[in-house]
Amino acid sequence: MDAWWLQIVQWLHTVGLHVDAGTAQAVADGAARATQQLDMPSLLALAAVLGWASGVRLYAVVFIVGLMGVAGWFPLPPGLAVLQHPIVLTASGCMLLVEFFADKVPWLDSAWDAVHAFIRVPAGALLAAGVFGADNATMAVAAGLMGGSLSATALATKMTTRAAANTSPEPFSNWGLSFLEDGLVVGMVWLATNHPVLFAVVLVAVLVVSVLLLVVLFKFLRAVVRRLSSFFSPKVA
Repeated sequence: MDAWWLQIVQWLHTVGLHVDAGTAQAVADGAARATQQLDMPSLLALAAVLGWASGVRLYAVVFIVGLMGVAGWFPLPPGLAVLQHPIVLTASGCMLLVEFFADKVPWLDSAWDAVHAFIRVPAGALLAAGVFGADNATMAVAAGLMGGSLSATALATKMTTRAAANTSPEPFSNWGLSFLEDGLVVGMVWLATNHPVLFAVVLVAVLVVSVLLLVVLFKFLRAVVRRLSSFFSPKVA
């Protein structure tokens, strides 16, 4: 535990955040007490929701979970205590607002997702691994693999759905999908932190729906590409 917190304090120093030894120890002690309140199902549910939600709304889940820790609504394990830092909360909150509006604009939403495809999956894996931290390296690696896989699945579903919606010029489908995603992330985080077993059931259902959507929408998009190719291909006299 002390070694893990030493690494966090050193990282904060590298980015210009100086934490004195007394404050660091107080935070470490509080995090240790918080971790004792979390059982394995709660930790696994937290890791899973961090991974899945990162593929949909990375900045939202970072902000929400950090805010829950600050407000005392949910005890964060030591590996996630950095999410409670005011600078992290401010940065994630600002990016949350940017993403909220960017995600409502047709085609800009797909471009935003494409750029963040290189950020969300690794972030989902790291956040999920941080639930267990260095004290349990085996579970941290397993959680990281699970988080990265869930993040990739959620991101693929989101990008495919948005690409299909963008074949229609009207913005209402994008708005509806975006607000649905906002609500899903908030609802899944609440379920994971309050009812981890029920969350597991809902997550399995969401994954099944995601796979079905990927199959159906991939066929739809492939048909659209074929029609566009035939339309723009030169006609043979």
